[in-house]
Amino acid sequence: MSSGATSVQLPGASGDLLASVVTDLGRVDALLGQAIDHDDPFVAEAGGHLFAAGGKRFRPMLAILAAHVGPRGVTDEVVKAAAAVELTHLASLYHDDVMDEAPLRRGVPSANAAYDNSTAILVGDLLFGTASSLVADLGADAVKIQAQTFVRLCAGQIRDARPAPPTDDPIGYYLQVLADKTGVLIATAARYGGMFSGCDPEQVEILREFGERLGIAFQLADDLLDVAGVSGVSGKEPGTDLREGVDTLPTLYVRSAADPADARLLELLDADLRDAELHAEALRLLRAHPALEKATTHTRDYAMAAQAILDPLGDTPATRALRALAGQVVDRAV
Repeated sequence: MSSGATSVQLPGASGDLLASVVTDLGRVDALLGQAIDHDDPFVAEAGGHLFAAGGKRFRPMLAILAAHVGPRGVTDEVVKAAAAVELTHLASLYHDDVMDEAPLRRGVPSANAAYDNSTAILVGDLLFGTASSLVADLGADAVKIQAQTFVRLCAGQIRDARPAPPTDDPIGYYLQVLADKTGVLIATAARYGGMFSGCDPEQVEILREFGERLGIAFQLADDLLDVAGVSGVSGKEPGTDLREGVDTLPTLYVRSAADPADARLLELLDADLRDAELHAEALRLLRAHPALEKATTHTRDYAMAAQAILDPLGDTPATRALRALAGQVVDRAV
């Protein structure tokens, strides 16, 4: 089964490190193809649908980079763990598309559109099971981490679909949702890379914390792209979250300000923005609002905090590449 994985872009990596990452991502992709394959041609086709459409392979790349911090480097266990994390991510996309009723994913029909909701859900479950099977070969600690990651990921998705309770700070609630639904799996990728390359527990914890903050910054940058992005560049039409009534950091800042000057924008945020004219007006007002710059600053701060976490690991080709990766995640949106 072939993959359409995209080329690796790591501005902070040396030539030797980049070549190594490319080679090891090829190993991960080969293992993914084997893991997704199935005796039943239909199951194999449906299971490989989003894998074949490609993707950034961001999580496996992070696991591989983190492994370069350890004395053993990218072992077979690192490759297997990286594949398991990517399978978990792919499985979550099948479920996401059903919940979002998405027509497209990675430029191809989503699984629910190509097949149906029931098939998409079951294929997602199958991929979660396949990921767990890979992790089971890595020992009890890895299995426990995978289970804890899965629980947080699902809890984050459940909370994401619900408004913040009246007693909670909406912005704090939202950031915790991002930590759970996005940050935790990226954290696990970095954690596995450290664990299976021979890092000591303190180094593994640094890599895990870096990964979680990186994941939050990644999602915050997506929030910014949805407001300020150019059509066809960010991968989705600008203002998609607005149209769907989803509050992200910029709109949460508008709401928390409670400024009478924002009356029209606040009215629009609570309106049905499937109306093209109202949607365009809301997007224009939000782009001009100080909340967008405030959200941009917050996103940069998250990335800088992630970079600072790596300081105890010293200045090596791997840590330089990890720091650059955090900057790259944010630079695409600010």
